[in-house]
Amino acid sequence: MSVLIELGDDRGAPLDERRPPPQVSRRWWVAVLVAVCALLGGAAPAARLTPQVGPAVPARATVLGAGPLLLVVDPDPTPPTLSAYDSAAPAGPPRWQVPVPPASGWSAEVAGDLLLLVERDQARGARVTTARSMRTGQPVWRRPERVYAAGNAAVAVSEVRSASEPGRRVEGTVHGVDPATGATRWSVPLPSTAVLRALPGRVLLVQDDGLARLLDARDGTERGRGQLPPADYGPDNPQVVGGHLVLRHPSGGAVALTGYDLPGLAPRWQAPAPPGELTLRPCQGLICGQDEQGRWAIDAGTGARVWTWPAGARWRTVAGPRVAAEPLVVLGTAADGKRSLVATVGRDGRRVSGVLPAGLTDC
Repeated sequence: MSVLIELGDDRGAPLDERRPPPQVSRRWWVAVLVAVCALLGGAAPAARLTPQVGPAVPARATVLGAGPLLLVVDPDPTPPTLSAYDSAAPAGPPRWQVPVPPASGWSAEVAGDLLLLVERDQARGARVTTARSMRTGQPVWRRPERVYAAGNAAVAVSEVRSASEPGRRVEGTVHGVDPATGATRWSVPLPSTAVLRALPGRVLLVQDDGLARLLDARDGTERGRGQLPPADYGPDNPQVVGGHLVLRHPSGGAVALTGYDLPGLAPRWQAPAPPGELTLRPCQGLICGQDEQGRWAIDAGTGARVWTWPAGARWRTVAGPRVAAEPLVVLGTAADGKRSLVATVGRDGRRVSGVLPAGLTDC
């Protein structure tokens, strides 16, 4: 049995409020952390945390959040099993349970009424994606590529193999996929490797030479293109929020952030970027940054600073799928040095949601 943390909808506590820790049995701690991270990574967090009993999680299981579902992959049976629970009420029996092929790892996302379950090989490359019914878990189609959701559409690509997580760097050909059948609707070849962003109804491709193209995910029609400056293109650069793209790139002897309009990719604003390590992520319609001095947010359309949080550098962002309309979820250490605080970071800045028991320190 595990304990999940349900995110409520009332206003969060001030950052300096000290709450007593929830009473959670020590033997549940690891399962609590895995389940909390899966839920926080897969759904928009609200403002309050309350303990909630969740499903039994086997020792070596993989726990994934996918829209309204909490997924548990148990690798020990032959074949492994995939169980789907209602993420709003995970204490009950699974909605469905199905066998899945063996793999070294899994990831999942939702495309319309389909669950895209990706199986990974030992090199952490995508070996195959199976589209399953969200209602029954039964397979609908299967492709030997990584398939990304683009709203109600989907695109299939070959990821660049890497000893670490390949992110969204792709090569070969991008294929538009018919969600109903898994058949290829359209294809666009890539002259080199590229960074892919699957957006609602659109696909952004940024090639190694800086050529950026915005494609319609339904038919592959090019909706816009532009030339971006040399940059360290990767899974977190550039970032897209609404009709704007924000790129981190060298400028003279320093580093700058430049905002571009979509779909035309015309430059709109430029601002200096802080020196040193910098991470950018979309958060509730803004671009949230973390550098060595703290956290801050800018308006992607103007580059204007919306808020600054100097203490934010000490907080760790919970990993997981990111949606531009959702706030980030971050973990920090409470004043006693033993418990972890959970906060959301979005348009109105930061807000503490609750306190995890001592012993739960990271996702």
